Amino acid sequence: MLINGRIEGSADASVTSFGKIEEAKAGQLAFLANPKYEDFLYNTAASIVIVNETLQLRAPVTASLIRVPDAYSAFAVLLSKYQEMMTQQLSGIQQPAYIAPDAVLQENTFIAAFVYISEQVEVGKNSKIFPHTFIGHHVKIGENCIIHSGVKIYHDCVIGNNVIIHAGTIIGSDGFGFAPQSDGSFKKVPQIGNVIVEDHVEIGANATIDRATIGSTIIRSGAKLDNLIQIAHNVEVGNSSVIAAQAGVSGSTKIGKGVMIGGQAGIVGHIQIGDGAKINAQSGVSKSIEPGKAVTGSPAHDYTSALRSQAVSRKLPELEKRVKDLEVLIKQLLADKVV
Repeated sequence: MLINGRIEGSADASVTSFGKIEEAKAGQLAFLANPKYEDFLYNTAASIVIVNETLQLRAPVTASLIRVPDAYSAFAVLLSKYQEMMTQQLSGIQQPAYIAPDAVLQENTFIAAFVYISEQVEVGKNSKIFPHTFIGHHVKIGENCIIHSGVKIYHDCVIGNNVIIHAGTIIGSDGFGFAPQSDGSFKKVPQIGNVIVEDHVEIGANATIDRATIGSTIIRSGAKLDNLIQIAHNVEVGNSSVIAAQAGVSGSTKIGKGVMIGGQAGIVGHIQIGDGAKINAQSGVSKSIEPGKAVTGSPAHDYTSALRSQAVSRKLPELEKRVKDLEVLIKQLLADKVV
C-alpha cells in the first residue's frame, strides 16, 4: 500500500477525487492533520478520511478512516501519485513547436505547442515541457521533470531528475556583475558560468536564479524554493533547504543543508549560512550564521534575544512612567533633606 495505512470502517468505500474535509462530498477523499479541523470529521460527507493513527475519536464518524503515522505526509503521497498519473498521459510533440535537429529527446517526453528547444539540448525520459517555454543552447534536463509554461532556461544550464519548475521562472539569467569605472560609469562583467539544479528540487513561479560569473550557481538536491525568489550569481543552496516567497540571496553566499528561510528575508553576499539555521521572515542578514542558529530582525540577530528585546520594548511606556515617578520621588526626597 502506498501509505501503509490501517483501515477503520468499511473496506469497500471508494473515491474518485479529493476534497477539503470541511467541503468534501460523497466519493471524495479528505485528510485531517490539524486538530483545529477535527470538528469537521464528525459531519464531513467525504467517503474516506486519512487521519493520524494517534487520533482519539470524540464521536462516531460516517466516513471510513485510514490511520497513518502522519496524515499530512500520506495525503501528499497520494496527491503526488495522482498528479503523476495525470502527467503520464501526456506524450509526444504538439505543433507548432521548434526543436533543433540535434536536440535529443528521450522516450515518453511531452513537448507542448509553442515550446522552443535550442541546439544540443538533452531532455530525459518522461519529462514534460509546457507551452511558451524556452530551452537554451546545450541545456540538459533530466528524467521525470515538469517544466511549466513560460519558463526560460538559458544556455549551458543543467537540470537534474524529478525537478519541478513553475511558470514564469528564469534559470540562468546574467548575474548582477558590473565593475565601477573611474568616470563613474559601470562596465558589465561577462557572466560565463551556469546554473546547476540537482535532483528532486522544486522551484516556484516567477523565481530568478542567476548564472555564475565563473563556475556554477547550485541548487542542491531536495531544496524547495517558493515563488518570487531571487538567487544571485555563484550562490549555493544546500540539500533540503527551503526558502519562502520574496526572499533574496546575494552573490556567492553559501547556504547549508536543511536551512529554513522565511519570506522577504534578505541575505548579503559572500557569507555562510550554517546547516540547519533558521532565518525569520523579513530578516536582514548581514553576516554569517552558525549552524543550527535561529535569527530574526534587521539586522538579524539571535532569535531568543530578539524576543526578549521585543518583550522589553512593549513595556517601554510603563517603564517610562515608572522612571518619571521615581524622578519626582527623588526630587521630593532631596527637597525634604534640604529642609
